[in-house]
Amino acid sequence: MKALIQRVKNASVAVEGKMVGAIDHGLLALVGVEKGDSEADAEKLLHKLLHYRVFSDQEGKMNHNLQQASGGLLLVSQFTLAADTRKGLRPSFSSAAPPAEGERLFDYLVAQASAAWPNVATGQFGADMQVALVNDGPVTFMLES
Repeated sequence: MKALIQRVKNASVAVEGKMVGAIDHGLLALVGVEKGDSEADAEKLLHKLLHYRVFSDQEGKMNHNLQQASGGLLLVSQFTLAADTRKGLRPSFSSAAPPAEGERLFDYLVAQASAAWPNVATGQFGADMQVALVNDGPVTFMLES
């Protein structure tokens, strides 16, 4: 599993013009599920999401994690993160998990996150979503399990 995370001042996701998830300051995580990923990968990724130190301490250094910053976590499924872009001018999605497996593991990640942290929001798996955000920094990292 992989997640492109962005430290945000706020972020939201809408489906068909209706907001389905939003956070104030925290992390927006665009999550891709690949063939062969498992619950263990989801748990490892969640640990990184909650503990990766991307928030500033009193001295302006990135020493605080999501929990220390009391931030929100917005999880949005994005199968295009599994694309292979090394050859040609069109992405290949052969490494992406099949939709049913991707949804199962994304839902597992959301459930585990919600059990571990009180401020979790999400998009809608497989939907055409519009994501809005104010990137704080900008600070963006790719995490992989």
